[in-house]
Amino acid sequence: MAISRFFLWLALALTAILQPALAFSQSGIFPQRIVSLGPINTENVFLLGAGDRLVADTSYCVHPAAARDKVKIGSVMQLNIEQILSLQPDLILATGLTSPQQVAQLAASGVRVVHFPQPQGFAAICAQFLELGKLLGLEARAREIIAEAQKEVRAIQQRIKELPARKVFLQVGAHPLFASVPSSFTNDYIVLAGGINIAAGQHDGRYNREKVTAQNPDVIIIAVMGSEGGIGARERDEWLRFAPISAVQNRQVFVVDPDIICSPSPLTFVKGLVEIAALIHPQEGQ
Repeated sequence: MAISRFFLWLALALTAILQPALAFSQSGIFPQRIVSLGPINTENVFLLGAGDRLVADTSYCVHPAAARDKVKIGSVMQLNIEQILSLQPDLILATGLTSPQQVAQLAASGVRVVHFPQPQGFAAICAQFLELGKLLGLEARAREIIAEAQKEVRAIQQRIKELPARKVFLQVGAHPLFASVPSSFTNDYIVLAGGINIAAGQHDGRYNREKVTAQNPDVIIIAVMGSEGGIGARERDEWLRFAPISAVQNRQVFVVDPDIICSPSPLTFVKGLVEIAALIHPQEGQ
């Protein structure tokens, strides 16, 4: 019953047609020179098969591999406005981390800027992907990919529905310590994988190790940016010092790829969900 309610909510979310998509589709002219200001947007453009239209992205845009070869216009939060405008884009894809001042500055130049806020769940990830598909004249392709992702999520839920729920702490920031909370799409990794988010009652993601110890999770999953430089491993070593936690006692402390977990397209969300479901329910052998 809960599964069907979730997918009803998802279907309703996908019926929302936002104004920027309408503007392009009604004119019949679709953008050919796109600048992406964040990894989610970049991956979604490539997933739709429009990577050749992407003229620039950020230093954090590393998936797929072809994204690394694009012109870099700064980091997610520090952008080179002059460089962006010099590329003569006809569409700029902003993210929830793009500063409002920069969005306003870019829009004031006359370039169309579409702002995709940080998605709050799998439904929002799919809804934003559909909007992008409409913007680029690739709605049919977007709907096919969303349907595939929905099918995979349902299959995962079906496999784990009879398994006991386990308490999970999903760490998404290191300094300060940050937890996945219900207002973030990362919470859906836990919920849809049959786990219990120990930070479910939090509105603010800032946490501390003492609170985690008191809540005693069965599984600790670390998905922090910079893991490729060793931050994730260092965080795992730090957790292993907290012997009273069940996850530590049972060696259930894991580091996962933040580029997959923290910047998902519909299909990479599924990839991340498969991985996290396997960590929460290792007996499934997923």
